[in-house]
Amino acid sequence: LKTKETKSNINGFATYSSGNHGQGMAWSSRLAGFPCTVIVPKTASAAKKNAILGYGAELVECGPKVSDRYDTCDKVRLEKGLEVIPPFDHPDVIAGQGTIGLELLEQVPDLDAVLVPVSGGGMSSGLCVTIKAIKPDVKIFLVTPKGKRLGECLKTGKRPWEGPPQYLDTIADGLRIQPTGYITTPILIKYAEKEVFEVSDEDIVDGMKFVFERLKLVVEPSSATTVAAAFSEQFKSLDPSIRNVALILSGGNVELDKLPW
Repeated sequence: LKTKETKSNINGFATYSSGNHGQGMAWSSRLAGFPCTVIVPKTASAAKKNAILGYGAELVECGPKVSDRYDTCDKVRLEKGLEVIPPFDHPDVIAGQGTIGLELLEQVPDLDAVLVPVSGGGMSSGLCVTIKAIKPDVKIFLVTPKGKRLGECLKTGKRPWEGPPQYLDTIADGLRIQPTGYITTPILIKYAEKEVFEVSDEDIVDGMKFVFERLKLVVEPSSATTVAAAFSEQFKSLDPSIRNVALILSGGNVELDKLPW
């Protein structure tokens, strides 16, 4: 919507996504009256693919490597003259996702901490900026699948990822990209707690089951990472003064005939 206001000659939009950002782009592009092309891996969830198509976007599948997303999106951009809105490394995307923090503080003014899942870092960095600007004492804890090395990144202040970006081996398909972005990483280093919660697939499944059975909500594995973190021994060892904790549930796109248990 902002691009529509600032740029007059737009043919449409393109993005690359594991599925959730792609759905948002498909819906918002239709709302703004523009065509949208979403590039997703062939291995992406069928539920997410169907939703993207249902919101009116064109779906283009790409190969299995992280770089295939970027290469395919760039090819589509050049062929169709589209404006690319990436899933996390973009100031407007960060600002938009940061509005979660505004709503959260309106609803929970005495908030002590937030547990937020991290892929490329768009949502988590947005939360960091907005919440820390309004209530600096709130602690932002980042949650990832095992192997991301984000804790190392925050403690050293340097990006530990070398070579082409890689996928993590995790059932949390929305959090599979290992590195955070070039724009988002410095924000996370500056504002997030250095203690990162890394959760296993088994813990994620337990978190999903709890939300399904007790909260009566449908969440995907990526969302359940924060629930897994909240049940961990690591969380129990935090300062006992941290009492009011928000868990960000970042998506509910699951294939009901392929639940991970």
